[in-house]
Amino acid sequence: MSEGKDSPGRQSGPQLWTGRFTEATDAFVERFTASVHFDARLALYDIEGSKAHARMLADVGVLTAEEGRAIVDGLEAIREEIEAGRFEWSPRLEDVHMNIEHRLTERIGEAGKKLHTGRSRNDQVATDVRLFLRDAVDAIVGELRRFQRGLVDLAEREAETVMPGFTHMQVAQPVTFGHHMLAWYEMLERDAGRLEDCRRRLNQCPLGAAALAGTSFPVDREATAAALGFDGPTRNSLDSVSDRDFAIEFCAAGATVMTHLSRMAEELVLWTSPHFGFVELPDRFCTGSSIMPQKKNPDVAELVRGKAARVHGSLVTLLTLMKGQPLAYNRDNQEDKEPLFDAVDTVRDALTAFADMVPAMEVDRARCRAAARAGFATATDLADYLVCRGVAFRDAHAVVGRAVRYATDAGKDLAELELEELRQFSPAIGEDVYQVLTLEGSLAARDHVGGTAPAQVCRQVEAAKRRLG
Repeated sequence: MSEGKDSPGRQSGPQLWTGRFTEATDAFVERFTASVHFDARLALYDIEGSKAHARMLADVGVLTAEEGRAIVDGLEAIREEIEAGRFEWSPRLEDVHMNIEHRLTERIGEAGKKLHTGRSRNDQVATDVRLFLRDAVDAIVGELRRFQRGLVDLAEREAETVMPGFTHMQVAQPVTFGHHMLAWYEMLERDAGRLEDCRRRLNQCPLGAAALAGTSFPVDREATAAALGFDGPTRNSLDSVSDRDFAIEFCAAGATVMTHLSRMAEELVLWTSPHFGFVELPDRFCTGSSIMPQKKNPDVAELVRGKAARVHGSLVTLLTLMKGQPLAYNRDNQEDKEPLFDAVDTVRDALTAFADMVPAMEVDRARCRAAARAGFATATDLADYLVCRGVAFRDAHAVVGRAVRYATDAGKDLAELELEELRQFSPAIGEDVYQVLTLEGSLAARDHVGGTAPAQVCRQVEAAKRRLG
């Protein structure tokens, strides 16, 4: 790069802004300030934005019709070069915008130099990133919905499968496996809402804001916004070029998605261990050990749990990047893309992995049921039973605590105690107590909106199917 040319191929040409300068940029500075090695990802969006801008300039008379057509045709040819892998990127031209503009001028001559009339790289990149992120959000929500559909199918299949519900990682009350899957579904439903709301807010077009103050050319910002599928133009030129709220908001939503996936991953790691044995993941989503032949490691779940840290880091990076910047655009904002791109890729890939893996796992219903029986999961039901017999809840709580201690010493579950053994703790206990001490009785008693009863799980499954369409 210090010799002013790329690797063998076409010459990079002079930098497009050198008129003000009397000496060449230092070779290290060229490398340090270049962004084309990562913002080339925006190339096709940059071309779409430039085509809309060129057509608008021709429509308002800033360009002739012939110049407008030449620019659009030239940009289409460059698109083909990029998609075919024939385009040669030059770090000396700094970024995706100047690389494309330089190549356009090579192809069509002087008309290519007119494309940048009435705009700046400041509004250009802000538009490109919004176009990119809009598509990214659509793709991510699509994968999120696919995962939700898989969870709903799994919840329907396991609507009656008993498992322990936990608080403090201690057995608390029985729930159904289907109910647990619907809890994951609800987390993702909120995530989808945040992402869709983020998309609505970012769908404003900065083109025409130019460097920071707008432009003296008679641009039609409404036309370019409509041509690019935006809801309308941004309202303030200073804010238009310096705003990165939309990227921060996406990373915040993405960090929440990854927090939810990480919680799910933690449960999968626990559930696949021999100590739990609740589920088995398909072999294709696991790996073995280089030294211990018996191992089947839940690597995908562990990596999703670990990759949550990357997206959390991207959010912190963008917040920190923006917190000290005065209006309007500053070169600091070049640093917004790599964390944003990484967050997009990580969230999408994690959702894809879980959408493929989780619905395909096998549930060991017997192990789940045994675990629910092992921790006095129906103790609260006994307390509720006593309250219905007129015992104050605090007294009922104490009664059941003594009964649990007795059953623990006897090595029995509450449901395995004889009636007379139970009645020694409270005369209010009658023969019908066994209806609430069974796992099925406990589940069936919670047949209300949001409850874990199998009938309620089935209702929620149908409601989720209607929402998902």
